[in-house]
Amino acid sequence: MLHKEDKKKVEQIQMIALDQLVPTDHLLRKIDRYVDFDFIYDLVEDLYCPDNGRPSIDPVVLIKLVFLQHLYGIRSMRQTIKEVEVNLAYRWFLGLDFYDKIPHFTTFGQNYRRRFQDTDLFESIFTNILQQAMDQGFVDTRLQFVDATHVKAHANRHKNKKATVKKHVRSYQQQLEKEIADDRNAHGKDDLKPPKNPPSDTTTITQSTTDPESGLFHKGEHKEVFAYTIQTACDRHGWILACQSFPGNRHDSSTFFDFLPKLQALKPEKLVMDAGYKTPAIAKTLLEKDILPVFPYTRPKHKPALDDPYYKRDFVYDAYYNCYLCPEETILPYSTTTREGYREYKSNPKICKNCPTLHRCTASKNHQKIIIRHLWQDALDVAEDYRYTTQGKAEYKQRKETIERQFGSAKEYHGLRYTNQRGRKKMDLKAVLTFACMNMKKLALMMDRKERDGGGDGPSFTNLWKKYIKKRQTPKFIRSLSAL
Repeated sequence: MLHKEDKKKVEQIQMIALDQLVPTDHLLRKIDRYVDFDFIYDLVEDLYCPDNGRPSIDPVVLIKLVFLQHLYGIRSMRQTIKEVEVNLAYRWFLGLDFYDKIPHFTTFGQNYRRRFQDTDLFESIFTNILQQAMDQGFVDTRLQFVDATHVKAHANRHKNKKATVKKHVRSYQQQLEKEIADDRNAHGKDDLKPPKNPPSDTTTITQSTTDPESGLFHKGEHKEVFAYTIQTACDRHGWILACQSFPGNRHDSSTFFDFLPKLQALKPEKLVMDAGYKTPAIAKTLLEKDILPVFPYTRPKHKPALDDPYYKRDFVYDAYYNCYLCPEETILPYSTTTREGYREYKSNPKICKNCPTLHRCTASKNHQKIIIRHLWQDALDVAEDYRYTTQGKAEYKQRKETIERQFGSAKEYHGLRYTNQRGRKKMDLKAVLTFACMNMKKLALMMDRKERDGGGDGPSFTNLWKKYIKKRQTPKFIRSLSAL
């Protein structure tokens, strides 16, 4: 039977509360119930005049507006306000009724410019939400996963210029130069003389005229774009622990040292990182701070010019005699220490000339094999030894389930793939708010699950039944039944 809906019903006057129109299992209900936002009043108290001026908009409402924007991946504050106008759940979350006036979309921008800019307000909000999760025992900072992801900047690739900027000075450069001098003196070598043509402390880069603080990023098959890189850390449960933005043209191994103080504040025991962080300087720095780095296997970076060549791993290092032993049991003694901090070990060309496996060892015209070893290679070897352990392999395998998954969720559901703001401070703001919303969402869902499971006093009957059903689907259980 054909039925037509009467459209006049939408014009009827009905008595109903806004609370009745929001589903009981809505995400915003869970966030409002389990996440405490009252701490925001204490954070902004000094930013408002106590006895002068017009009454302000509730600061919690302002912060909740940007939470809504980043929680649901809305592209702008203007669009967020439009969504609040028609979405009753958003109104309920903000504490507005049917007739309350919604703030203008410029309200937050003006408050940010006049009050919140150049403060640590949003970093404190992120920290407080994370602390609420810690208080519930959900967060474990002993094992942390560190990685960086790129966010496309709000800048046209074709609007650029060549700019001369200062090179980034490595934080460990002075320590490395001192150890190079000590190592050369210990081997009877003179100190290195200043180079005749010292390298310039400046470099020329392609700089965006739209957003000069971004950096030109190009990797693999990706096209060149101006972007920011977000250094991020999370725990094994997927809680975001810290984040910080940098220009997209800086390498992960360079920005890591600026990001490290935030990680140290959380007192990690191990850091799991990808191959981009696998450098002697990072390994040494972490071990000196009683943090064990967990790195992956990395293939030799050079393209072999020989058929079936000998790799560096085929040569045995003798720490006592400070030399290398080749596969044909010929010694490569220490020769010198370079400016870059590498010791060189060179073979005797007269011996190598008649070696039966010379064609696998070197293609040099003087028949000499040279192996380099960094002064801090011992620290990298400690991490390499741990990589072979069963626990080390299992911990690194969790990267795709933790930090990589969080990056995917942030870009797919929370709008972190691009930014429509300009400047590194605005990029920091977007990253902190996005990850704060992800932690807030996770906290609300886990608290709701904990309450439904009986407050954490023990496994509920529902969970036990689910585990039993899952167990029945395993091949081992099926085989045990067939054996009866």
